Amino acid sequence: MVEIKRNPSRSNNFKSFDSIIMKFPQFREGLKEIRNIFEQYDEDVNGTIDNEEMKKCLHAFEFSISDEEIGDLVAYCDIDEKEGIQLKEFIVVVFLIYLLMDAPASPNTKLKMCSPQIETTLNAIIEVFLFLDKNGVGKLKKKDVVKALNEASPKEKSPSHITRSRFKEMDWDKNGKVSFKEFLFSFIDWVRFDCDDEDPEE
Repeated sequence: MVEIKRNPSRSNNFKSFDSIIMKFPQFREGLKEIRNIFEQYDEDVNGTIDNEEMKKCLHAFEFSISDEEIGDLVAYCDIDEKEGIQLKEFIVVVFLIYLLMDAPASPNTKLKMCSPQIETTLNAIIEVFLFLDKNGVGKLKKKDVVKALNEASPKEKSPSHITRSRFKEMDWDKNGKVSFKEFLFSFIDWVRFDCDDEDPEE
């Protein structure tokens, strides 16, 4: 539904994967705030947001979208193909509508209910994707990910087995390319925001 396109000239604060890992605690806090929104609109507390609940949520976000587009959005983000949107899929929804706010033709200027911490987290995770997407094409390739993780900072190279493992986790369909959606779903797992353990990532 949405092809993620961001300005490749955007400044990036990340110079190595270690510098990304150091931000995991901040990422967790922002993602927890998104979880709070999810729980607010999961009215029947079944761990899933259905289309009607999604309509209410998007209305609260003040994000203009038709019923048909809501269906498309839910279908695109329903990664496990189960009925409704679970928490991690809801995070993908929030990212997509946040990115749509940046579209020149978008009538929306700011995503309501989006706290400064959530907005900072969304922007920072976009920067992580851009750190890996050196060519700015919106799709991650294995050689580019390996290069980004191993050559961005000569003093902080990642072991090759880690870079290969990270890419494999993201490339669900094994086509050698990773979309923003695939990256985001994997990155949420790496951050482990639903864990109480706040120790630095190994």
